[in-house]
Order: sequence, then C-alpha cells, then structure tokens
Amino acid sequence: MKRQGWALALGLLASSALGAPANEWLGRSTLPPEQAEAAPAELNDDTEQLRDELAALKKESLERRALTIARGRAYVRLARAGLLPLSEGLDAFAAHTSRLERLRRALGRDLTREKQVTQREIELARALQSIEQIPPNERNAAARARAAILAAEERDQAFQRAFQSAPATAVYAARVSQSDAPRGGFAGQKGRLPFPMAGRSELQSIRSPSGSGKALLMTGTWGAAVRAVYPGRVAFADDYPNLGNTVILDHGGRFYTVSAHLQRISVQVGEELSSGQRIGTVGTYEQKPALLFEVRDSQNTLNTPEWFGI
Repeated sequence: MKRQGWALALGLLASSALGAPANEWLGRSTLPPEQAEAAPAELNDDTEQLRDELAALKKESLERRALTIARGRAYVRLARAGLLPLSEGLDAFAAHTSRLERLRRALGRDLTREKQVTQREIELARALQSIEQIPPNERNAAARARAAILAAEERDQAFQRAFQSAPATAVYAARVSQSDAPRGGFAGQKGRLPFPMAGRSELQSIRSPSGSGKALLMTGTWGAAVRAVYPGRVAFADDYPNLGNTVILDHGGRFYTVSAHLQRISVQVGEELSSGQRIGTVGTYEQKPALLFEVRDSQNTLNTPEWFGI
C-alpha cells in the first residue's frame, strides 16, 4: 500500500498538527504497554467514527441542498418582482430589498458550506479506502503509528499547559456501552457516570455559564464523537447563545445533561436515545477542541465533576 494513503488516514485520525516535523518526534515516541495493546481497538473505533461522520455529512448535504433550492426559488421570485413593491410604498420596498439581501447572503453561506462538506466527504472517503487497504498483518503497525502521533501531540500540549495555572485531570475513557438504563435511575449514577467522549482527554472544573454550579470542560479531538451517558429524550438540539451547538437530554426525575460547544449535532428534539448513542461531535471552546458538559437538576447546575467520581 502506498505511504501516501497511510499518511492521509493517520492524519485524519489524529485530526491535528504538531509543531515539530513528524520525522523528529515519531521516531522517539514511546507508548505505555496498555496504550500499545489498545491501539488496534482504537483504530477500529476511529474507523467507525469516520464512517459515522461521513454518513452525517451525506445527510447534511441532502438537507442543505434541498434548503438551497428552496431559497434559490424564493430569491428568483423576489428578484423578478423588481421595483413592483414601490407601488406599496417605500417601507414595503425597503422590506423587499432587505429580504432579498438576506436570501442572497444565506445562499452564499449555503454554497460555501456545501463546498466544505463535499471536500470533507472526499477526504473521509479516501481515508476509509486507505484504511481498508491496509493488510491485516499491518493494521497493528498502523494503529501504533496513529497512537504515537497522538502521544506526541499530548506531550506537546502538556508542555504548553505546564505554564498555565488552571488545574486539569487527564483520563482515558472507554466508549460508552450501548445498553438499557442501569438500575437506580439517573440519580443512582452519581460518582460512576461514564464519560461522553472515548479516549484520552483532560478535564477541568469550571463555573457553569449559567452562573451557578460547576461544569466539566473536556478537551479532546476536534470532530470526535460525543455520546449519551444515560438513556433519555432529546429536549433541545440547536445553537444557543454563549454555548454554541448544544444538546440537552432529559433523563427523567428532573435530571438533565447538557453537551455544549459541539461541532455538529446528530440528533433531533423528541428522539429517545439509549446509552452510548451518538449525539454530536466535539467542537471548539476558546480556540481549542473541547466539550462543555453539565449535569442539571431542573435549571440548577450540579457539581458535575462529582458525577464522574472526580
């Protein structure tokens, strides 16, 4: 298999770049035994993640194309009206031109996003093809190389964080298992709630944006899957001021979980989700890939780290 295919696949799986050239740090990257053993399984998980993202992009592409066509038709109808709204007065004409301009800008955004989606679909398709072409006896080597890239990146990030005052805890979380609700209800999960992101991340307790309680900031890989930590119904799935793309799950008993600053939302309001079901992907918080997560009792944010045993 060509090395270019490996580079593309590993680059997409790592989803980030390091300051030092690869030939300088990859050779001296060493992995703990437990991470080396887990590397092949991680490669399989990441392959599934790429497939999930590709499926989500295809769905978004179809929806956006339909929206673009509808907006285009509306724009053509308004443009054909020309100066006719003047007969209804200047206010009507001003409203007409304003709406026409809003549609024009929306069409521009739609076309730009469609190009981005198409480019990303091509990248993902090539990466998946490259991974599938890796011979079975070489998959472990590819997985270890991918893990070495991430390990080198983590060291670089840890070096930078050493000069920061904010305390953080590093964890390596397993993927949330897809199962029925554990006994005891959501309240019984305090101290043993599974993390919404698999793999290595750094946790930081911060004040909730709502002004009370503590939220959990989880740094991770941009575009990584975010999953439901407990069965529940999607109560909110949209952009929200200061929180970006946000998903709120209602777990019953007045308990809710909030996943904010998502890159993409994969669910819709009213859906019933099981544990481990994908709700979106990691986006950006203060210029770094991170997820803001909260556990709430009605409107009150609880001490979220305690629910994970921190």
